Amino acid sequence: MNIEEIDTKPFDGQKPGTSGLRKPVNTFLQDHYTENFIQSIFDAVGVQLFGRTLVVGGDGRFFMSDAIKIIIQMAAANKIGKLVIGVDGILSTPAVSCIIRKKKALGGIILTASHNPGGKDGDFGIKYNTSNGGPAPEGITSKIYEHTTTITNYKICKELQNCDISKPGSFEYDVQGKQFHIEVIDQVKDYVDYMKSIFNFSLLKDFLSTNEFKIIANGMNGVTGPYLRRIICDELGASEESIINAVPKDDFAGVHPDPNMTYAADFVELMKGGQYHLGGAFDGDGDRNMILGHNAFFVNPSDSVAIIAANYECIPYFKKAGLKGVARSMPTSAALDRVAEKLGVTGYEVPTGWKFFGNLMDAEKLSICGEESFGTGSDHIREKDGVWAYLAWLSILATKKLSVQEVIENHWNEYGRNFFTRYDYENVTSESGNELMAQLRQSINDSSLNGKEFGTYTVKNMDDFKYVDPIDESVSEKQGIRIMFTDGSRIIVRLSGTGSQGATVRIYVESYVTDSTKLKDDTQEVLKPLVDIALELTKLKSITGRTEPTVIT
Repeated sequence: MNIEEIDTKPFDGQKPGTSGLRKPVNTFLQDHYTENFIQSIFDAVGVQLFGRTLVVGGDGRFFMSDAIKIIIQMAAANKIGKLVIGVDGILSTPAVSCIIRKKKALGGIILTASHNPGGKDGDFGIKYNTSNGGPAPEGITSKIYEHTTTITNYKICKELQNCDISKPGSFEYDVQGKQFHIEVIDQVKDYVDYMKSIFNFSLLKDFLSTNEFKIIANGMNGVTGPYLRRIICDELGASEESIINAVPKDDFAGVHPDPNMTYAADFVELMKGGQYHLGGAFDGDGDRNMILGHNAFFVNPSDSVAIIAANYECIPYFKKAGLKGVARSMPTSAALDRVAEKLGVTGYEVPTGWKFFGNLMDAEKLSICGEESFGTGSDHIREKDGVWAYLAWLSILATKKLSVQEVIENHWNEYGRNFFTRYDYENVTSESGNELMAQLRQSINDSSLNGKEFGTYTVKNMDDFKYVDPIDESVSEKQGIRIMFTDGSRIIVRLSGTGSQGATVRIYVESYVTDSTKLKDDTQEVLKPLVDIALELTKLKSITGRTEPTVIT
């Protein structure tokens, strides 16, 4: 088979973020656009790719199949030795990480825009993961971007454009004297086998065999459906009614695949009916989760990671290995810090982005971690893992024989409660988002807010979060504005990079309460005074023109 070199020119804006390159589908449909970015990945990684293995898969969204065909043709032309691909290209992001590590691959390419909308009018994304199974660090993503700005041609073997990946099998091709292999694997087997080694499936199956406890899992028409069916129905013996929206669709059946109280409102209503005692919803690529208890009792993600850590001995994987340490992203509430202190383990505060957890895991400093953005995980892989989080909660309930609400309220009674909320203002203009952040940074520079009183709250200090990685000493600056108050309350403001266009302003508000008479108070009522202060300090309405958030978590 022959290799062609196709002339091309750079496209503006092909800069991958923490979660890869995300753009509207129409952007990727431009001639040479996808090919340019794939070639830039190969060029950035360099000659170490020659003859090595890459894992390729995605969440099934629109354009994924075409993108995989492009990757196959270009991988062969760039002397990659082998591609491992899920049947029909379907692999969850956690599964890709698992398979990279199991097969000792050089890395992987994940085709997803995660929790962003799908379909032809939705978003698409391409992310490169390294040999540890986690997202590429900034050093590699910067190299990828540099190549996108200077690219003049890409290599492709068009004779491979019709490879059949519809069923498991192995294929071998001669591409100008070099052997090129494709291994098509069962979408879920490796991941499910791994989960069986982490959790006590016999305990969970026995627990679910009782009629008193019913579970339900919502795949939201994303990638997790096949995994949920294999685990919940085939392995744990639950009925087919225990999983819904379990067939991956390229447009997620019109559902916004973001598992939160706004975009999964129909699931929340279902849980309010009282039929189920544990509910879980998962995003497009399977790395995010929302946990609900009986009558839709909401588990805040900041609480979720803290409670999993506090009950780590309910999970055989951790009971055997112990807890090395815990970590949270900076905007996530400090609930996990209080668990770390009591357990006598180190707690780390890192910028938003799973790659920061990966460094700590690789250095064996970290076992359990999480982000308030519905991401929870551990060192079993190097990505957040929605199905893992669901099984972790099921393990806690099966061990303690308590309800979700009882587990949470017991935790609050023991540790106090970090009331927490997040306001998302999606698709504001980049200009207004940058203006909002600039004026806050000016307040840091001139210390104008230090000591200022807002009712019962007094500003202690402000900063722009800076992180020095304790493993490689790399520095990450301007990771979010923190406004700290004398009573321990916090307001955090940052721009999110997970959207495909414009900017998302995220405002996080947190207040710690130990008064037992107030632990069950309504979150939004408790935090309303701080939310009002945040809106005043950010000047959000006057700068962005927005009067209401898109999503409140």
